[in-house]
Amino acid sequence: MKGGAKAGARTPAKAPRTLGPQGEFTMHAPKEPALAPVASFAELDLPLELVETMASLAVTEPFPIQAATLPNALAGRDVLGRGRTGSGKTLAFGLALLARTAGQQADPKRPLALVLVPTRELAQQVTEALEPYAAALKLRMATVVGGLSIGRQVSSLRTGAEVVVATPGRLSDLVGRRDVHLERVKITVLDEADQMCDMGFMPQVTEILDQVHHAGQRMLFSATLDRNVDQLVRKYLKDPVSHSVDPQAGAVSTMDHHVLHIHAADKVSAATEIAARDNRVLMFLDTKHGVDQFVKHLRAMGVRAEGLHSGKSQPQRTRTLAQFKSGAVTVLVATNVAARGIHIDDLDLVVNVDPPADHKDYLHRGGRTARAGESGRVVTLVTPNQRRDMVRLLSDARIRPTITQVRSGEAALTRITGAKAPSGVPLAGSAPTDAKGRPSGSDLAFRGMGTRPGRGKESRKTIEARQQAEARRAARVRRGA
Repeated sequence: MKGGAKAGARTPAKAPRTLGPQGEFTMHAPKEPALAPVASFAELDLPLELVETMASLAVTEPFPIQAATLPNALAGRDVLGRGRTGSGKTLAFGLALLARTAGQQADPKRPLALVLVPTRELAQQVTEALEPYAAALKLRMATVVGGLSIGRQVSSLRTGAEVVVATPGRLSDLVGRRDVHLERVKITVLDEADQMCDMGFMPQVTEILDQVHHAGQRMLFSATLDRNVDQLVRKYLKDPVSHSVDPQAGAVSTMDHHVLHIHAADKVSAATEIAARDNRVLMFLDTKHGVDQFVKHLRAMGVRAEGLHSGKSQPQRTRTLAQFKSGAVTVLVATNVAARGIHIDDLDLVVNVDPPADHKDYLHRGGRTARAGESGRVVTLVTPNQRRDMVRLLSDARIRPTITQVRSGEAALTRITGAKAPSGVPLAGSAPTDAKGRPSGSDLAFRGMGTRPGRGKESRKTIEARQQAEARRAARVRRGA
C-alpha cells in the first residue's frame, strides 16, 4: 500500500465550488461542456445484451437521473450526481460501469470496476440490481461486506470477479491482507458518499481511492451532497459533470409529510395502532434496545412485526427483509440501518416513531416510500419537548408538513395512517406475558420512543390501561358485540 497516495491522487478540479445555506453544493458548469440528456435508452450506444436484458425486465424509459448522467458516464467523464433516493441512481451508474467493462477479463484478486456503498443492505441491493445485466455481459460480480464469511468473499475475488460491490471497512481489510489489489480498477463509483463520511468511513474511502488506477473514471452519487463530500470531490473527481435532478433531494411531489403532535404518555398506544393497520409500514426508532422492546410488544398485541438493526446478524437481516417484502411480516421496526439502501415495492407509509437527528436522516428514512414515481406518506410522531427541534429539522429539509394534534383511538390518526386497534391476541412464539398481560420484562414507556427515562408510574399505568382497553375492544368486535 506504500506509494498509493501518489498513484491515485489527482489534480483537483479548478472550478470553484461554494456551499449553499444548508452546506450543500452550488454546482458549477464543467470546463468541458456536458453531453445533453437523452429522451430514451435507444439514443445510447449500449451493448445489445444490455438492451435485451432491460427489455426483459421492463426497463423501457430512463428516469431523469439516468437520462442526465448516462451519456456522460458512458463517455468516460467523471460524474457528480444528486437525485432523491429511489430515483434510479443504481442503473444511472451501473449501466455505464458494465457497458464500459464489457469484453474485459479480470485477473484473480484484481477487479476492473468498484462500487463503494455505506451499508451491507445497500451493497446487496446494488448487486441484485446489476447482476442480470452483468450476467448478460458475462461479467462476474463479487460482494464484499462485513458480517458475512470473509473466506467466501476471498474465494469470489480469487476467481477473477470483474466488478466488486463493497463496504469500505471490509474492502480496506482485504486490501490490507493482500486478498484484493485495486490498481487495475478503472471505474470507481461512490454511492451515498455523504453517509460514508457521516459514518466515519472517510479514512478507508480515501485509502481505497488512492489505490485505484490514477487515470480511471470516478462517479459519485448521493441523495444529498454536503460539505462532508467536498473533500472527496475536490481531490478525486476531475472536471466532473454535475447533475441535480431533484432540488429538494427527497421532498418529492408524490410524498406527503405529516407531523403528529402527541402526548408522550400516549405515544406507544398511537404507534401500536399505526402498526396494526392493514397494509405494511416501516417504523423507525433511535436505539437497538427500543426496536427489540417495541417488536416484543407488537407481537404480544398480535401484530406481525420484526426488527432490523446492526445488532442482528447479516443472515437475520436478510431473512427479515425478505419476509417484509413478501408480506409475511407487516411491520418492520428499524434503526437508521434501514434508512438507506432498502428498496421495498409498494410501501406507502414510513413512520418516525422517534424523530431523526437531522434533515438528511429524515430524507433518507422517508425515501423508503414514494420510490420510482409511486406515492407515499411520511409520518413523524412528535412530543411537546421535541417540537422546536422538529421545526428546525424540517426547515433544513425544506419541507412544509401537515401538522395535526392526535390521540390514540381518534379518527384523525386513522385517517392519516390507517391506524386501528390491534387484535390483542399474541402471535405464536411471541414473548411470554406477565400477570397483567404485558410482554414479560418489557417497559411500555420504551426508552428511545420519545419518553424521558425515569418518568413516573402514572405514564406507564396510563399506557397499560389504554392497551388493555384496546384489546378488550378488539375482542368485542370479533365476538360481534
